[in-house]
Amino acid sequence: MGTSTRRGTGSGTGTGTVEGAGRAIRRAGALTAAAGLLTAGLLTGPATAAAPTRPDAARPTALAACAYYKGTALTVPGQHGNRVLQVQCLLANRHHLTWKDVTGSFGAKTRTAVEKVQSGHRLPTDGRVDKKTWHALYS
Repeated sequence: MGTSTRRGTGSGTGTGTVEGAGRAIRRAGALTAAAGLLTAGLLTGPATAAAPTRPDAARPTALAACAYYKGTALTVPGQHGNRVLQVQCLLANRHHLTWKDVTGSFGAKTRTAVEKVQSGHRLPTDGRVDKKTWHALYS
């Protein structure tokens, strides 16, 4: 009188072909969506395949793909937006900021982290991201 569900027989799993096909379709959809986000540069998850190794680490460091901004315009404390997100992402990749501090707002924590990078590259430690500091962040 109603609908019947097809169940597998003999295997004892209780999973039928219809249920298994639905799971496979959902998995394929998720993989396709993730591939699309990676291609578009929107997914900033770890990229371990080509990640450099840190001298103090036993395994490769996973770096996020920072794809918010591509340029070298002056970026200073108090600014908001994609340039700041790019700076923060690069700083987080190098463990100068935590990932929760990647907010898009250039505040005191970001300034301190920028000054550490500038100091390490023998640049003026003014906390402003100019062309030389951008170059240091990408190196």
